[in-house]
Amino acid sequence: MMFGSYTLWRYAEAKGLHPGVFRIAPFVHEKPWQTFMLNGPDATFLPVGEIEARLPDDDRCWFIRPVSDSKELAGNVRTAAEIRESARKVMSLDPDDIPNGSLRPDTMMMLTQPARILKEWRIWIVNGNVVTYSLYKDGRQVTYRHEIDADAFEFAQTLARLNEGYSPAYVMDICRTEEGLRLLETNCINAAGFYAADLQKLAATMDEMA
Repeated sequence: MMFGSYTLWRYAEAKGLHPGVFRIAPFVHEKPWQTFMLNGPDATFLPVGEIEARLPDDDRCWFIRPVSDSKELAGNVRTAAEIRESARKVMSLDPDDIPNGSLRPDTMMMLTQPARILKEWRIWIVNGNVVTYSLYKDGRQVTYRHEIDADAFEFAQTLARLNEGYSPAYVMDICRTEEGLRLLETNCINAAGFYAADLQKLAATMDEMA
């Protein structure tokens, strides 16, 4: 079982390794989770090639990330002007010259209203159950601790069971906002940072899958 960067993901697929990579579908399209998402139901979806023409040229801030779990761009908050400039740079390149893993004209992006996040956790889910977890942001401070609020643990477990057929193994990021707990995103378990997770427990659980 390979864990690490997206380079390892591609290596595992190229070599046909077993059990290989647990690919996941874009979380924003998962109906059981729609009402629990921080970003998604009210999002604007645009391919990079249409951003400059369709995104207003103003100072508004957007949270932006690729729809698919492909990491061409890490999710972050940027101004419309910055987003438009990035799209312009992509469009100035010959498609044949764009490296694998980089933004392309047809990369679908999700843009949403930024929100104030109080805490963020990463949750590891295997066979519909929360296996381990880690706090990775407390307010604006990045901090890795093997802890989770009781209601956040129950929230993550509820989401996992609401959508048990999503993937045999994946990670889920959840957060606490001023309006309550929300689902931030999901990620491929093979290429997700470990933070302060219980790796022995995760490894043992994954081993039992085989």
